Amino acid sequence: MPRLSAARRHTAAFTLNGRVVEGEAEPRMLLSDFLRHVIGATGTHVGCEHGVCGACTVQIDGEPSRSCLTLALQADGADIRTVEGLAPAPDRLSVLQESFRTHFGLQCGFCTPGILMSLDALFSRAPDATEQQIREQLSGHLCRCTGYAPIMRAALAAAEQLRRESGHA
Repeated sequence: MPRLSAARRHTAAFTLNGRVVEGEAEPRMLLSDFLRHVIGATGTHVGCEHGVCGACTVQIDGEPSRSCLTLALQADGADIRTVEGLAPAPDRLSVLQESFRTHFGLQCGFCTPGILMSLDALFSRAPDATEQQIREQLSGHLCRCTGYAPIMRAALAAAEQLRRESGHA
């Protein structure tokens, strides 16, 4: 019986939060593990590792994607945005982040990065998102701490602020 050889490593390179990054990955390495352990972007959290909880959500080419269901090599050449890329400056929070802080939209914070990335993608394409659209966007995220009411308050307040700033109010 032939022995299986060790998996070869390949280079994965992509734009991460506006900066080109690259690293070596085995063909089966998940994007979530690549981000955290190879690149050092630890804001992306890994919960269920089955794509169910939403904690690992990042944006790939502007679309929310589960990084635990994406291979690192599949991201080669993509534009990836993580929670580390939300703040407009090192000393400032985004409207969405500030709203979550103000309205207590997080407790332990484990699920928060994925929720923020999904909401950011929604508000980017629909600055006048309705409560129903926000609820649908969040339907793929599990939070065991908040009961979702503070998350919804924070999301609705952020949506209102973004509408005012964009002139859609």
